Amino acid sequence: MSKRAVLEVIALDVEDAVAAQAGGADRLELVTDMAADGLTPSAGTVRAIRGAVDISLRVMLRLADGFAAGDVDRLVGVAGEMRAAGASEFVLGFLDAGGGVDLDAVERVVGALEGCPWTFHRAIDRAADRDALRKQLDGLPGLDTYLTAGAVAGVDAGLPTLLREARLRGEPGYEQQLLVGGGLRLDHVPVLLDAGVDGFHIGGAARPEGWDGAVSAEAVARWRGALGG
Repeated sequence: MSKRAVLEVIALDVEDAVAAQAGGADRLELVTDMAADGLTPSAGTVRAIRGAVDISLRVMLRLADGFAAGDVDRLVGVAGEMRAAGASEFVLGFLDAGGGVDLDAVERVVGALEGCPWTFHRAIDRAADRDALRKQLDGLPGLDTYLTAGAVAGVDAGLPTLLREARLRGEPGYEQQLLVGGGLRLDHVPVLLDAGVDGFHIGGAARPEGWDGAVSAEAVARWRGALGG
């Protein structure tokens, strides 16, 4: 029997989280400020959501727009605050000015997570060399997922890359789950499932009224049905 695909939904608050779980989401990505493409939420928000739902949640560790790490000492401190608030899974990813992975920043933050599972997010879509980035991160404790659209412009443009990386699953640097998100639509799902992709990430697609509106349990349920389970 095939493994059920993971459906991850972006949540900004308790209302989003409850609706996403009701619709069949397997996991939440917790962020704030989508105008900056998602920053670290407050510890209070994390604590409230953790108390309201019982599905997995991953907390964004990103303090400013863009993919530079910025103040790494502060990031390490924030990681500790999020863990104290009940977070045990995370999302992060930092690039240097040349588009390479900022390995020092990633390693320092990951060290503060002490083995917690984490996703390297869509910074990979802006990397100068995706394959090199994966090889450099290979073996870091807790890294189990890459969130990617395959291209900066989104899944439409990135589909060939996503299909290629799905074929490489299990090879060095490609052991992690491919979590597809960024301009993802329901019509992309069949070809991705056929390629063996088993992770799907939605944000705006779960919000019929846009980012000014809440997550819709019905919209999430449509995705759950399309993915199976």
